[in-house]
Amino acid sequence: MKIGELYRRNVYGVIGTLVFHILLFSAFLLADVDMKGNVKEEEILIEFPAEMLEPEINEPETVEEERTDQPDIEQTNNTRTNVASNRSATENTTTSTDEFFDDDYLKEVEAAQQLVSNVNKNLAKETVDLSDIEMPVETTEGMDRDSIKNVIYAGESNIVYYLENRYHIRLPVPVYLSQGGGTVIVDIVVNREGKVVDAEPRDDNSIRDKQLFAYAKEAAIRTVFNSDNSAPTRQKGTIQYTFVAQ
Repeated sequence: MKIGELYRRNVYGVIGTLVFHILLFSAFLLADVDMKGNVKEEEILIEFPAEMLEPEINEPETVEEERTDQPDIEQTNNTRTNVASNRSATENTTTSTDEFFDDDYLKEVEAAQQLVSNVNKNLAKETVDLSDIEMPVETTEGMDRDSIKNVIYAGESNIVYYLENRYHIRLPVPVYLSQGGGTVIVDIVVNREGKVVDAEPRDDNSIRDKQLFAYAKEAAIRTVFNSDNSAPTRQKGTIQYTFVAQ
């Protein structure tokens, strides 16, 4: 009974004492107090920015010297690289050019060059004066008019002319003057006296030897027909020359 009564009287004191000790213990824990009663000091860390710890140091002279030395080395390397690139580009261009043009194209180029060379050689030769060339002449002197024909044969070649109511007196034969062969037709104009006043060969792409046209024209101009006062003042006709390749 005494204990209970004593407890009731001092219960608030006991509770107060416990609360006090709990608070004190908690304070010791927060202050990190060791068993000996020494308070452990907490380290204080202060962080500084990186810029403040390592201030940037400008070295303009050193940088300029390094930059001054570098261009020579870089320029030398660039020069060597450019030379190598130019050589490689030249080799690649030559190779690609050779591969691009096929054999047929190269043959055509060679043929064109040969043609130009031949033309230049022909132009370099002295021009032949056709008036100095001698031609065999077919004449009708002493022949009866009815026996004169407008077709003249000279071996395998022939000459045929068409001029209404006219016949030849002198007919030059140029068919053996050229190495080439072919038939050339010449349009002629004859006056009343029988002279050929105009002669023009017709174009023919099948004839390769173009000299045939010159020979045919010269032979036509030398041709003489009979005179006829009743004929037109400018009578048109043709003379056909068949050349045999020699």
